[in-house]
Amino acid sequence: MKVKILVLAFVSLLLFTIVPSQGKIKQNKELLLRAVEFHGHLGPYLVLGLRAGLYANQIFGKEPMNTKAIIETKTTPPQSCSADGVQFSTGCTLGKGNISLKEGEGLAVTFEKDKKKLILKLRKKIIEEIDSLPSEEEAWENLAEDLYKRSIEIIFEIVEKK
Repeated sequence: MKVKILVLAFVSLLLFTIVPSQGKIKQNKELLLRAVEFHGHLGPYLVLGLRAGLYANQIFGKEPMNTKAIIETKTTPPQSCSADGVQFSTGCTLGKGNISLKEGEGLAVTFEKDKKKLILKLRKKIIEEIDSLPSEEEAWENLAEDLYKRSIEIIFEIVEKK
């Protein structure tokens, strides 16, 4: 029985650890749990914002004072929850004035740093996947955990990277 528990714990650890190709950002279950603690609950839009921010950190480096984030989506929950994921991962905050949430359809996040720009647009199939979820919290949490593990290219169209 102890061996089964250890094997399950090890497999869970492997499933929740993703090291991006450049090795600058390490996603793991602990990071996700801290983001959930920051936001208040686990949901797909929190994870989408978190993943977008982590990718921006990978491209630009994490510099909360020099990075700007613009999130275009519905400005009400659940879509607006993506803003908390971006804030948590990048350090862009309302207080510093380097994050903004604009009304839009779908989800697009633009990051700017030192005249460089990165635009991530949520793929339509992800929006359809979220829209097809039943209202049960467990379904939303399961999708959120799954999105956390998917590659960034499957989730977002990387529109501009300069």
